[in-house]
Amino acid sequence: MDRFRRDVLEASLSGVVIVRFTASWCQPCRQLAPVIDRAIAAVGDRRVSQVVIDIDENRLIAAEMRIQSVPTVYAFLGGRPVDGFVGARSEREVKLFVEKLVQMLGPDAAEADLEAELEAAAAALASGKAAEAAETLGALAQRFPERPEVAAHYARALLALGNREGARAAMAAIPAEANHPAVQQARAAFELAQAAGETGDPAQLAEQVAANPADLEARFALAQAELGRGNRDRAADALLAIIAAERDWADGKARETLLKLIESVGLGDPWSVATRRRLRQILFA
Repeated sequence: MDRFRRDVLEASLSGVVIVRFTASWCQPCRQLAPVIDRAIAAVGDRRVSQVVIDIDENRLIAAEMRIQSVPTVYAFLGGRPVDGFVGARSEREVKLFVEKLVQMLGPDAAEADLEAELEAAAAALASGKAAEAAETLGALAQRFPERPEVAAHYARALLALGNREGARAAMAAIPAEANHPAVQQARAAFELAQAAGETGDPAQLAEQVAANPADLEARFALAQAELGRGNRDRAADALLAIIAAERDWADGKARETLLKLIESVGLGDPWSVATRRRLRQILFA
């Protein structure tokens, strides 16, 4: 009973605790278990947890809760049961059950604070304040190691500072199956940084391009150098100039790099929208 009091009653004072009563001999229990696991994972709310109780090993608790058959599921909130069901349920029914419980919780203040801090850091990064963004995002990555989008934003800030090894470490913390938009952007940015490799001096490359504007290889090297230093505007200008001169140059390498740059910034970002418009004007002129 001490475990039930701690893990269910007390825990439900700060979130929803889904208690699944089961038994080793119960086939419907085994079928229901992964369905509930998936439903909890799908809502992605840290305030929703699950406790599994075997009625044969916890007869006193089962009797106290008047469990007559398994599977039986109760949801506790505020130290008391607020909803539940008996018997197996479909994936859709369980999903609706868990979503209803999340609605009972109301807004997550910690989640709102995290989103606000992420937005502020993203704004700092977009305005060229990479060091400020990296400091904020590094602290957030330590506080929320389970959030892949935080690690992704942190990796982008480190790339903007030229810290590829740090960015690599931040990216390594992101699960392979993570598909958050921020993760996709970070992966695109990291691919660009890797492709850029060790770049030359932008000023010297700019002089080389000015002396011979038809040297598209030098212009591409200039784009890579600007990318390596986080100068997306100058990199995009160089790439667009290549496409305007020869749209399929080097098997479309300039266009592919530009699209990867746009992806790394975010397709909905105003900068990306404007850059895509410039690309369309060149391609369909």
